[in-house]
Amino acid sequence: MKKIYLLGLSLATFYSVSAQDCSGGRYESEIFTGSDVTSDIQYGANINHNLSNQDLLLDVYQPTGDTDTDRALIIFIHGGTFIMGSKTGSDVVPLAEMYAKKGYVTSSINYRIGVSGFTAKGFSEAVMRATQDAKAAVRFFKKSVKTEGNPYGIDTTNIFLVGSSAGGFVALHLAYLDQATEIPTVIDMSDPSLVGGIKGNSGNQNHTSDVKAIVSLAGAIGDTTWMQNHSTPVLSLHGNADNTVPFGSDVALSILKVDGSESVHIKAENEGIKNCFKAEYGAGHVPHTAGGAYLDTAEMYITQFLLSEVCDVTEYCVCNTPVDPVACHPKDGSGTTGLQLEEMDALLRMYPNPAENEVALSLDGLVIETVTFLDIKGRSVHQVNAMENHTNIDISNLKQGVYFVKVKTANGILNRKLVVK
Repeated sequence: MKKIYLLGLSLATFYSVSAQDCSGGRYESEIFTGSDVTSDIQYGANINHNLSNQDLLLDVYQPTGDTDTDRALIIFIHGGTFIMGSKTGSDVVPLAEMYAKKGYVTSSINYRIGVSGFTAKGFSEAVMRATQDAKAAVRFFKKSVKTEGNPYGIDTTNIFLVGSSAGGFVALHLAYLDQATEIPTVIDMSDPSLVGGIKGNSGNQNHTSDVKAIVSLAGAIGDTTWMQNHSTPVLSLHGNADNTVPFGSDVALSILKVDGSESVHIKAENEGIKNCFKAEYGAGHVPHTAGGAYLDTAEMYITQFLLSEVCDVTEYCVCNTPVDPVACHPKDGSGTTGLQLEEMDALLRMYPNPAENEVALSLDGLVIETVTFLDIKGRSVHQVNAMENHTNIDISNLKQGVYFVKVKTANGILNRKLVVK
């Protein structure tokens, strides 16, 4: 792997690095033939949203034949909109196996899923429960070293989180939501499933839950202001055509205002937090799950980012290189920035609204590539390939109701709300 290009910020803000022995390609290449899995290890327990008791389980992957007993640990957190998914999901297992072959100890965790109603309150509380559980998982591994003789052979100064979709939410919230005053008021922290504050009551209470760095694959945070006065490094990968979790700041699931990876990147830059942001232009939600080039891209960026943390490698982002000639987050008009989106938004016209049989969209100076109509549950119900700056769209097949319209351009995605009568 070619290691070039720094995403600029002061070296003074870097997390203190405890460099490991990375000789022989450890942590960079798959130097082991496979991984040995220990399944269904209980790391804690708690009460779920429906007041049922739940044992919290995780799996551990160790490099086959490895004799090292002081290895970096990656904890993977699955997605599933907080209502489905598991530690054996296709969004986490291939990565857990891959990084075990590189010499890491890896783990994939289950956490409490399920929501009390399809509302902002229900999903916000689900995020909090999952974050409490992830904290307990981190504490479990620290406890295993401190009081149980280090059975998994890990170095607790090198613990990382990699979260996919909902798991990305969890990683970001674990890293940056650490004050009781920041908890959204919509969350009822007196609910039996949420007692214990930010730390939670899921187990291993006498240990810390901080990690060295995080990776968010199509995740988001409730509010980037929580990132103030923090230094936890963050790598984000996100498709700018993601219809599930906003690429920037927008409403997820039609109910929950969140700040996606673009907004996280901008805030990290402003706060001097070490970060790398790979904007996957044209890609939808969690593209790495489709395998192929997108999985290769995820591997390339995660590997390089973690090498900078584990092995004291200076470079940590592979943007604008022969390996990846597409800029991570270009600001030259080929990509998008928050300011550019605001300028574009002012130019986009959609009329009439409400509409009945046809709606027109016009964007002066830019080509509208595709227009996607989503229902109130976030499902795509109609899509048109336009490839022009003005288009008339037949909507006679859409039922009466409210729709979210995503207008894709080469410079980013713009959003509108349309009433069909």
